[in-house]
Amino acid sequence: MKPLQTLLLAGALSLSAVSAQAADKLKMATIAPGTSAYLTMTTFTSIVNQNQDKYEFTVDATGAATKHMVELAKGKLDYCMSSPTVHHFMKNGKAMYKKLKGHAELAEKLKLVMWFPYGQYHILTHADSGIETLADLKGKKVFLGPPGGGAWTAAYGFVKSATGLDAKKGDYESVKASWSSAFQGFQDRQFDVYINGGIAPFPQVEQLALTNKIRILGLTKAEYDANEGAQGYVNGMTGRELGVIPKGAYGENVIMDEDLYVLGARVGITANADLPEDQVYAVTKAFWDNVDEARASTPWLNEIKPEYAVSGGGMKLHAGAQKYYTEKGLEIPDGSKAE
Repeated sequence: MKPLQTLLLAGALSLSAVSAQAADKLKMATIAPGTSAYLTMTTFTSIVNQNQDKYEFTVDATGAATKHMVELAKGKLDYCMSSPTVHHFMKNGKAMYKKLKGHAELAEKLKLVMWFPYGQYHILTHADSGIETLADLKGKKVFLGPPGGGAWTAAYGFVKSATGLDAKKGDYESVKASWSSAFQGFQDRQFDVYINGGIAPFPQVEQLALTNKIRILGLTKAEYDANEGAQGYVNGMTGRELGVIPKGAYGENVIMDEDLYVLGARVGITANADLPEDQVYAVTKAFWDNVDEARASTPWLNEIKPEYAVSGGGMKLHAGAQKYYTEKGLEIPDGSKAE
């Protein structure tokens, strides 16, 4: 006969295994490590997993959000990253979705859990590159984001609107790479300019500045106020925002003489419309009821706010998410209310 302690231990392990197996598995997709979206969405899943035991997220951080949105709409994923601009493109069959069959119906399958700031588009070059203004991108090798992705489209549009330079016409070379390979390639000086969005102080910039002297490119306030092209692009579509990188956000290894005005954007966590209301409610509640504990050690989380989460973006909230926000007394714009 086995000792009582052994039997109790075996029983406890068995119950633990059953409990773990009982958690419903949820599949989330986001973009690669090193992006602000990856940081926010993996933090979201970590907080949810730690603070309830009915659901368990697994995260796939490969591929483009534009593809993830199609997979989500078709029921191959439960949650993924989205954005107002890319959702607009899907709904209207534009840009990367112009050949997608049933695009409008697929767009209706995407329901909002929360918006969050993608952050400011950081346009980075090595301090000794000789590149000091956006106009200096002419003839250079520039990583705008993975080809076909929403970040590429946004960075391309901002550079073109602010400077007139057009990668599609050969004014500069658009580097084709993934997020991870581009980050390494910039460190190895394989190209001249690296663009990625993140909430300042963006950890990826801080990482680069540990071993490199970096310059951030952008427009001064006076330059932005005089640049109708940049203003028109920033204000031209829901989901685009003015991003301001404050002087002093980074250490002495990051050169910026004053506040820089660049493109900002909002993105979001999106759920498949067919997910149960009680599931999305529980997930939303687990995050927001526990996120404050993480803010002290994670400064960029201070920009993740419930009021921003429900702000207008052209996508309807999932009924489960709306239930939570309504309980908290948040005012939900008509365009965001679940049907």
